[in-house]
Amino acid sequence: MNNRLLLFLAAFLIVLPLVVVKHTEFAGADALAEEMIQQLAPNYEPWFDVFFEPPGGEVETLLFSLQAAIGAGVIGYIIGLYRGRKRNG
Repeated sequence: MNNRLLLFLAAFLIVLPLVVVKHTEFAGADALAEEMIQQLAPNYEPWFDVFFEPPGGEVETLLFSLQAAIGAGVIGYIIGLYRGRKRNG
């Protein structure tokens, strides 16, 4: 029960900014690339539309950080798994 509560709380903290934070500005590499494309080829039309547009820059940063944390956790688990197998023979 305790683990389920912690998992629910973590999921709630991840989803909460997606709902609460609105209309914030974020100028990263994607925005700069879009500006450059508009300057070089003003008639260019994207091949597809964005599936999910985060409500703000902080949310986008949260999602990138979450992706990095999950990736680091998976890599750390795999390394630990192989080191444990090596030690146990």
